[in-house]
Amino acid sequence: DPARPQAWYWFTVGGGIDPGETARQAAARELREETGLSIPEEALGEPVWREVTEFGFDGRRYRQDQEFFLFRTACFEIDTDGWDEVERRTVNAIRWWAAHELERSDEVFHPRDLPALLRRVLTEGAA
Repeated sequence: DPARPQAWYWFTVGGGIDPGETARQAAARELREETGLSIPEEALGEPVWREVTEFGFDGRRYRQDQEFFLFRTACFEIDTDGWDEVERRTVNAIRWWAAHELERSDEVFHPRDLPALLRRVLTEGAA
């Protein structure tokens, strides 16, 4: 967050839905733009989690409907060529996390309950 550079947190790939897009189409596009990984939208299936959240970013408040998709892939070198100016200014680090690493970490994640959410989705299926 440019307004709070000392407040580090980890977040998933994602972003807004463009006019005419479905949430799944937007998720596939954001995955491509933010990581360089291009997959057919059908590979994402149905959302595994939905929530409404409120947060601050760059001095503004947002209320956002979020849908999360699960896609399994081998680790790969992330390509940041698709990042926009805000992403280039504000993303300090990128990495892959294993589920057990998330659960053992003291880091801050958004959504805050990401480690428990992922464990539940992996063991019980979509929420």
